[in-house]
Amino acid sequence: MRNPTFDQFQGTDEYIASEQLRHAVNVAFALERPLLVRGEPGTGKTLLAQHVARALGLELIRWHVKSTTRAQDGLYVYDAVQRLHDSRFGDGDVQDVSRYIKLGPLGVALASSERKVLLIDEIDKADVEFPNDLLHELDAMRFSIAETGEEVAARERPFVVITSNNEKELPDAFLRRCIFHYIEFPGRELMREIVRVHHPDLEARIVDQALETFYGLREVQGLRKRPSTSELIDWLSALRRSGVDISRAAGGIPFLGTLLKTEQDLARFAKA
Repeated sequence: MRNPTFDQFQGTDEYIASEQLRHAVNVAFALERPLLVRGEPGTGKTLLAQHVARALGLELIRWHVKSTTRAQDGLYVYDAVQRLHDSRFGDGDVQDVSRYIKLGPLGVALASSERKVLLIDEIDKADVEFPNDLLHELDAMRFSIAETGEEVAARERPFVVITSNNEKELPDAFLRRCIFHYIEFPGRELMREIVRVHHPDLEARIVDQALETFYGLREVQGLRKRPSTSELIDWLSALRRSGVDISRAAGGIPFLGTLLKTEQDLARFAKA
């Protein structure tokens, strides 16, 4: 009999996860380690956290990282400007500093009485020191608010999913604390299952022809951005809504701009 701790996440009706991805999620959940996920754009890295939360019946908290994001922003923000405004215009008790503390996404996840799923999305967009600045909080699952002296400690350790587009190398010390998984681009059979989720009544003949065209397009040499899973789903939607039968379409691939997104890639395809 399998340990149920390692068998909780099996994907959802709308998210088809490979066996390796399911194992990675369940190991990270059992060991209470952050799950670091990499993969091509469009392979479902961000959606993974949403469907893990749905499958496990947990609330999802999103932290979308930008180039200006600081690790401190994820814990809390002290609104000194608002406090100064209130002190000048007599609005509220400015002695109560806690009124001016707003918890960030990680802070909310740690302060909650219930376990949450926390998505730290595109961590490599931030400054190179950003991952290092999170090491202690992700390890200890607690932090202190300097302005009030209050300590926030997790009663229920959140399940943390971290996505990366591999734009920057992440520090070794950070990597050691994570369970890592690289989402391989789906092969044809897995992609067929994914298509069936989104287009369950599409004829097998159309699916076969679409996959043949799609994977052939991905093999064109020198493409700056190869079409992804989400673009395949959009393309099939466009074909269905327009009534175009891809097997009978003349003049090349219909709605090519749904699959290729730069003029350079369109030119390369034209020359292929």
